Amino acid sequence: HPLFESRRIPTLKHKLNAYAAFPAPLFDSGGSETQQNPGTSCRGKVRRTRMAEQCIAHALKPAQLPPESANQISYTRPVTVSPTILVFDSGLGGLSVLREVVRARPDAHYVYVADDAFFPYGHHTQEALIVRVVPLMGDLIAAHRPDLIVIACNTASVQVLAPLRAAYSVPFVGTVPAIKPACAQSKTKRVSVLGTKATVQREYTRALIRDFAGGCEVTLVGAPELAALAEAALSGAGAADDAIAAEIAPCFVGDPADPTDRTDTIVLACTHFPLLLDRLTRLAPWPVAWIDPAPAIARRVSDLLGPAGPTADPAGATMIFTSNKSHRLSEAFTPFFGGRVPA
Repeated sequence: HPLFESRRIPTLKHKLNAYAAFPAPLFDSGGSETQQNPGTSCRGKVRRTRMAEQCIAHALKPAQLPPESANQISYTRPVTVSPTILVFDSGLGGLSVLREVVRARPDAHYVYVADDAFFPYGHHTQEALIVRVVPLMGDLIAAHRPDLIVIACNTASVQVLAPLRAAYSVPFVGTVPAIKPACAQSKTKRVSVLGTKATVQREYTRALIRDFAGGCEVTLVGAPELAALAEAALSGAGAADDAIAAEIAPCFVGDPADPTDRTDTIVLACTHFPLLLDRLTRLAPWPVAWIDPAPAIARRVSDLLGPAGPTADPAGATMIFTSNKSHRLSEAFTPFFGGRVPA
């Protein structure tokens, strides 16, 4: 099933300037110097515009771009030095994935990139995301030379992962709704998928349901504000219980008094949502299993990179916000980086 719908974009030209309209961050090159984003130059804008135009044109041709490139999926090699893993998300949600990847590969050096200048991704169209993310990823690859990139965002994975794989040879690991394992473990055959509106509306998500629901009744729930609430909670701004409860309420389908005839499994189809897992559990009208894809993503990363090294990377970790804001919550982020304080 194609990852992208085929349609015409009559206003493409003005959208190709979207990426340049957002702040161009300074990317830590890993040494003592900071490298200016090449997109701030006129030549950089031309390069980014051409790349985005090519990627959009490619993405909108159905069945020409497979979900995963064979040469990249077969990418397995032993890494004799600490690999560099770049974890990318629209904000802080990818920290839930980072935490599991660090547990699986404590020997790696980590670069976490939060594209908060374009947050939330769920409010943007597919073509706007392609224009934004594909050239930005090229700048990150040039600055940090990662061995592997994790797209720790369901919305970006569903809409931009294929163009990224077409544009760059670095292995990418994406995040897609864990519908297959959720339906396999459901006892009542009632499963809900809780994601952003962009994720639940995509044909790719519906194709996963057709292929893997296995007789389950699957309810798609687009929660427009839950990612922002998770971001606010982690940043210390606070998120009201009532607001969180309202976002998850449509997930609970069936007879509340009959445990055999109601939702028993919910897929967390946005990496921000596991950051609220304790509160989701407390605010749920009845107990359910919450399915977080992060452990499976971590296993995939280990499979691609080969066996882990014997020691943790002493170089620590780097955290980048594309808005250029300072991350004064370094201590709060430390547990996600395996005890390292991100620079």
